This record gives sequence, C-alpha cells and structure tokens, in this order.
Amino acid sequence: MDYISGVIQGFFVLLNPVIFIHLVLGFLIGTFFGAVPGLTSCLAIALLLPITYSMDTTAALVMCMSIFMSGIYSGSITATTINIPGAPSGMMTAIEGYPLMKKGEGAKALGHAAFASMVGGAIGSILLIIFVPVAAQVSLLIKTPGKFSLIFFALVVIILAQRGKSFSKGALATLFGILIGTIGIDLMEPVARLTFGVTKLTGGVQLMPVIIGTFAISELLLQSETGDKKIAEIEDESIKIYRKDFIPTFKEIREIGVWKYLKSSLIGFFTGVLPGAGGSMAAFVSYAEAIRSSKHPEKFGGESIEGIACAEAANNGMCGGALVPMLTFGIPGDATSAIVLGVLIINGLNPGPQLLENQFHLIAPMFAALFISAIVLLPLTLYIFGPYYMKIVSINKGVLYSSIAAISMVGGYVSTYSVFQMGLTLLFGVFAYFLRKNNYPTVSFLLGYILGGMMEEFFRRALNLSHGNIMIFFTEWDSIIFLVLTVIFMYFLLFKKTPLASEEVSVSSD
Repeated sequence: MDYISGVIQGFFVLLNPVIFIHLVLGFLIGTFFGAVPGLTSCLAIALLLPITYSMDTTAALVMCMSIFMSGIYSGSITATTINIPGAPSGMMTAIEGYPLMKKGEGAKALGHAAFASMVGGAIGSILLIIFVPVAAQVSLLIKTPGKFSLIFFALVVIILAQRGKSFSKGALATLFGILIGTIGIDLMEPVARLTFGVTKLTGGVQLMPVIIGTFAISELLLQSETGDKKIAEIEDESIKIYRKDFIPTFKEIREIGVWKYLKSSLIGFFTGVLPGAGGSMAAFVSYAEAIRSSKHPEKFGGESIEGIACAEAANNGMCGGALVPMLTFGIPGDATSAIVLGVLIINGLNPGPQLLENQFHLIAPMFAALFISAIVLLPLTLYIFGPYYMKIVSINKGVLYSSIAAISMVGGYVSTYSVFQMGLTLLFGVFAYFLRKNNYPTVSFLLGYILGGMMEEFFRRALNLSHGNIMIFFTEWDSIIFLVLTVIFMYFLLFKKTPLASEEVSVSSD
C-alpha cells in the first residue's frame, strides 16, 4: 500500500508548476533532438547532465523522462518526412512512413506513429510501475557471485545485441570501456592504476567527459563531414496540411486491432529489459512479428500503417522496460537509460532496493513523468505542432552544430571545473569518432565503462569470500542461473542464425 500511495504521490508532484514546466520543456527538447537527424535523446540528456548539478533532483529526473519518451517517438518525424530516421528506433517506421509521405499521406502516418507511441509508452510505464518492486525484491536474493555473473551476462548481451556489427568489434569496444573504467585508484587497495604518471588521472576518468565525448563530440565530428547547409529539404512543401489530418480514424485503429497494440507494447517492454537492446531492436522484433501475424503481409514495405503502429508501440514501450534493470540492478537497458543512470549517480542516488525503499519520493515522479509524457503530451504536441514538425529539418546545420559543440565543451568543464576534464571530453569524442567510423559500437564502449568497475568489484569480492576458489561462480545458484542464461543467449544470438541475429539492421550509438 505504501508503494501505491508513493506512486500516486509522484503524479501529484507533477502538479507543481515548476516541475510541470520542466516536464513540458524536456518533452519539447526531446522532440527537437529526436526529430533532427544526427541528434538524439541520448545527446539531449548528455547535454543536460552538467546542468543537473544546479537543478532540483526531482526536476532533473522528470525532465530526463520526458526527453526519453519524446526523443524515441520523434525519430518517426523525419523517418516519415524525408526517409531519414531522427532516432535509430525509427528505422522500421521509415520503411512504411516515407512511401505514405510521397503519396500525400504523411500526416496520417505521423498520426498513427503518435497514437501507437502513446499506447506503447503508457503500457510500458504501467508495466514499469508493476515490475520494479518485484525486480527489487529479486535483487535482494542475488549474492556477490551472482552479481558478477549478472553483469557478465549483461555485457555479453550488450555485445551480441549490436546487430550489423561484428561480435569481435563489439567485444573489443566493451573491453576498451572496461579498460577506461580501471584508470585511477584500485577498488580494494590504495594503488594507482594506468595513470602513466599523470597525477590528475589518480581519481579516475569522470563519467561526464566519457558521456559527452562519446555521444556529443563524436556525433558533431561525423556531421561535420557533410557540407549541406540544411539538414534536408522536404520534397513537396506545397501540400497543405491541417491539424485534423494527424488524428487517426477509429476505423483504421480498429483494423490494426487492440491486440496488435498490446502485443507490440509488451514486445517493446520486455526487449527493453534486456541490457543493451534498445528501441531499434524492439521496433525490429515487433515489426517482424507484425508481418508474420498480419492478414495482409503484402502491404508491408510501402504503405502499411499496421507496420508503423507495431514498430512505434514497441520502441516507446521499451522506455519503461529499459528502466527496470537500471533502477534495480544498476544495469542500463539502453544507452539513454545509461545516461539517466549518470544523472542518478551525480545526484547521489545509487540504484538498488534501498533506492526504492528510502528515496522512492524521488523516483515516483519519474514513473509519473514517463506516463504523462506518453498519454498527454505526445498526442497534444502532435496536434498543436504537427504541421511545423516537417520544417525542423530545414534548420541551418552550421548554427545548430556549432552551438552544440560549445555546450558540450562547457559541459565537460563544469562537471569538475577542470580544464583537464574538458580536454578528456574532446579526447573521448575523437576516440568515439574513430570507433564509429570503423563500425565499433559505442553503446558497448559506454556500458563497458559503466559496468566494468562493478563487475571487477564483485569478482574480487567473490574470490575473497572463497579464498581464491573460482568454483564459487559455478556452485552458487544465482550465479549458475545467469551463466546458463549467458550460454543460451550466445547460442541464439551468435550461433543459431535466427532472423533476429542475422538481420543486417545497424544500431547506432543510441
């Protein structure tokens, strides 16, 4: 009962005008960043990260949730209008949405994408509220060896989940991340590691330079290779679009079917729970299932609003799922939730059962913000701003990206007010740029950096408990479960050539 009342109180917190303004502002920022190709919700939250030092914790977390939800949805805007997904999760939407746009039905495609995102986001938020306390109780049963095996399982899944990139490159990028995480004072002994005589590295590499460099600076370097003054042009600006055109008809929604929306949302949520899976995988799995179960599979690949609905319901349902392992185990479900984890850490909040038990008043508004963003702000902003969404891509790139570059470098500085950390931000940006140019997944790199330290800590603690006997990982039931799951996932995602494992659909760094 205390949990339910805490959730209800979280919704009342949003009635605070200051908190609600942060919710709306975050939603608009996420919509903009998600709609502009090259900018993502990951980048938006990464740029927000330095600002959270001076923000109220609740306002910062609420803002992050609204950016998360709107950033995932708004990838469908440019996916539909110019066939360039603003977010990787919009790839499947582009397959159906752009042909509809060329037929003059772009508003209808955007309307169905918004409606499905609303349904998926709302269901994902409800499932998040239901599953988080269960997952928190389960986490209390996992002992030190099991925690190591859980993180090992997460890292393996993260590596295998990066479709379109080789296993070896994913593994190497993860090892790079783990290596960066070991710089500084040893976890269990007062000895400096890998500092190479640089005293400023004794405290380790801070989270801020890694996140901003990996997601902001590297993206700007990639975007600088294209010389167009504008991101893109709409093919036909003479078509007059009215707000009513964005509202899906009841007949079309009924043809898709309530079960399709529910099934796609569930697929998205449980795909999001898998570490490193993200919205791209959720959309792909749901889209593939939609083709398999559709009464009219011949319509897919050019004009199927059913395909748009299933993909969008899944990628927004993923938002709630990605937060479950992040809040209960400290293992992010995707790159965006990894940056949200950074916001939690900066504000002194450590994921786990104690967070939900002792500081739930800070977490409950997150759940409420995710739900309200989906069920209220998403359809409302589409109706109000829908005709203007299609003009976002006409923004001058020089002004946009130079502004982001300045914000990124200042953000790297204000985390510790250190010019050295600002230099590290640039260094990691260049490093991540070369990773991405050579098709190494930066998601694996970032999560390797975040999870590597925890994995080392639990590994060494387990060995201390067993006096150096490595068999402790094969005799404790919790550890055995995660090691068996690791083998199962390796079989299905690496060795068994299923459509999910073999489909060449690349997933970008977000």
